[in-house]
Amino acid sequence: MNSSEQIEGCIVHNYNDGDLISCFDENIPDNVIKEIARKQPLRVVFRDSSFADSPSKINVGEIFKLIAPDTSIKVI
Repeated sequence: MNSSEQIEGCIVHNYNDGDLISCFDENIPDNVIKEIARKQPLRVVFRDSSFADSPSKINVGEIFKLIAPDTSIKVI
């Protein structure tokens, strides 16, 4: 089962009730990343252009370490 929702203007796709969550929007704000992390997905996928710079990408890892440490993160 797959569903999509909008979180603060970003489209977030949820597959199989949290097996995989993805968001491919540009410049995803931290509060959207935190909201995704709170869902405790097994895996999460973002695209490289979703982040303004390397520190933004590193910050995603830090957010998930705090909120959902077991989530596998992939940036493509």
